[in-house]
Amino acid sequence: MSNLPGIVIVGASGRMGQMLISTIAASDKARLVGAVERSAHAWVGQDLADIMGCARGVTVTDDPLEAFSTAQAVIDFTAPEATLGFAELAAQARAAHVIGTTGFSDAQLEALKPAARHSVQIRAGNMSLGVNLLTQLTKKVAQALDADWDIEVIEAHHNRKVDAPSGTALMLGEAAAEGRGIALAENTESGRDGITGARAPGAIGFSAIRGGDIVGEHDVLFAGLGERIVLRHVATDRAIFARGALKAALWGQDRTPGQYDMMDVLGL
Repeated sequence: MSNLPGIVIVGASGRMGQMLISTIAASDKARLVGAVERSAHAWVGQDLADIMGCARGVTVTDDPLEAFSTAQAVIDFTAPEATLGFAELAAQARAAHVIGTTGFSDAQLEALKPAARHSVQIRAGNMSLGVNLLTQLTKKVAQALDADWDIEVIEAHHNRKVDAPSGTALMLGEAAAEGRGIALAENTESGRDGITGARAPGAIGFSAIRGGDIVGEHDVLFAGLGERIVLRHVATDRAIFARGALKAALWGQDRTPGQYDMMDVLGL
């Protein structure tokens, strides 16, 4: 077991943090060597086995650099500001940094780049195989249809999600824009309310739904005159994201430092 890649989970107490801990604890391809939470959190100083019933011997810490120094990979589904700090520390530790965090501004994405000069950085709005296949299909369909077809990305998530559109929706929008040969930032339509006027020709729209415990649903609607095409992915189990993140962490071992995404991991 000691020769398996060691992985640290940051944001250990969160929904994804707990799912990642359980997934890695049950894996025969990696070992959990650390779990990080913010200072003064109730989990800090406790053994994960006493909290979650798995990963005995892993004590939750509020010192990420110390945890990263023992790891080959860090998996991070936290918040943009926290992720920027973890990126610097992962670079210092030369640990692969798998980023499932969403909601980054353009400036924050730019700020991630320096750390990738020293470590492998794998970032994706969604870690699932199905969504990444959907992304490729979206690009292909957008290539085949002209601007007379309206494109709308419709996403639904649980009522505790804090960012909209979701990282996955933006990933799908980028794929549609790339397929159409346009810049998404200059051709986006979202947040409709009141008298908005007619839809801008060629714009890529976004609609967000928040409610209950929806894990994640994404539709890409291509609407033409007299016909519609809908590409859809429905996630029913958050474990698909954990399995994808683990796959990314394993793929990142011995890669050249730089920025990668799940398309690279999946060979798409």
